[in-house]
Amino acid sequence: MINRVIAFFFLTYIAVTSVIFFVIALVIWALTSPFDRRLVVLHQFTSFWACLYLWTMPAWRVSLEGREKIRRRETYLIVSNHQSQLDILVAFRLFFPFKWVSKAEVFNLPFVGWNMALNQYVKLRRGDKESVARMMAACRRHLARGSSVFFFPEGTRSRDGALKPFKPGAFVLAHEMRLPILPIAIDGTRHALPKYSLNFHGRHHIRLRVLDPIAYSVFKHLNPPATAEMVRNTIATHVSGGLAR
Repeated sequence: MINRVIAFFFLTYIAVTSVIFFVIALVIWALTSPFDRRLVVLHQFTSFWACLYLWTMPAWRVSLEGREKIRRRETYLIVSNHQSQLDILVAFRLFFPFKWVSKAEVFNLPFVGWNMALNQYVKLRRGDKESVARMMAACRRHLARGSSVFFFPEGTRSRDGALKPFKPGAFVLAHEMRLPILPIAIDGTRHALPKYSLNFHGRHHIRLRVLDPIAYSVFKHLNPPATAEMVRNTIATHVSGGLAR
């Protein structure tokens, strides 16, 4: 019962503060978008907004390793495993500008989804070929402007933490545009906020690891599916669930 009460108050806190932060985001967008084409300032504010919920939930201890490996002026295809909705908040701890690729339905959420649209994050409707084509075109535009793009190439959250096969989209783009891949390993979120749950699940240690960037020269001899499998194997060694069989 106590876990449900904690979850109720935390979700209420998120709902109320999201109204305030969205208004601030609108002001930031209006003031900075004329000279900040990539919306870096707005993204950094969004990162603070997301991280505030991690900082104010003492039961979630988040450790970040390897952020020094990120070159601030580099453009990456960022790929990560996906265990929980909490992964999105955790990834914002990077405080590195990027564009999310996210389910189209999320953009309809009041305030949070509207802010995603304001940031020009990329919509994807799974199973819709036209939506996939639009997503790839939007990613190419962002990458060409110097904005990194963040993918969860499993396509959906893993129930047991084991990495599912990676979809090839991010890796097709990496080959096309000859850009480095930045692998991210997230571990512990599936226990803190399991799939299909909004309940509170006690204290948990969550780890966010930035792995070594993979230069284009390392995978240029591979095709996108083989590149995807290479990166999947790399991330799996840093995640407790390993690889799905």
